[in-house]
Amino acid sequence: MPTINRSTLVSRCIVPAAALVLLASCRSPQADAFIVEQVRGLTDELNAARQQDAQMQADLDSLRIVVARQDSLLTRLAGMAGVPR
Repeated sequence: MPTINRSTLVSRCIVPAAALVLLASCRSPQADAFIVEQVRGLTDELNAARQQDAQMQADLDSLRIVVARQDSLLTRLAGMAGVPR
């Protein structure tokens, strides 16, 4: 009866297991392309949101200036009319 030494037994178990792990860890190029496309879309949406935020901030600043001018005008008119503030 032939005896199986320990190194032969280990190589018979580990080599196929390692091969299975390597094959299972391979990624699909199509899945990678899909992920890249999704990340690019997300980047575009984030840039659009940043631009919209900047535009809204500019509009808000402009409205604050208009309100300040109107407040000054109303204060002057009230002072000319003798209306206490």
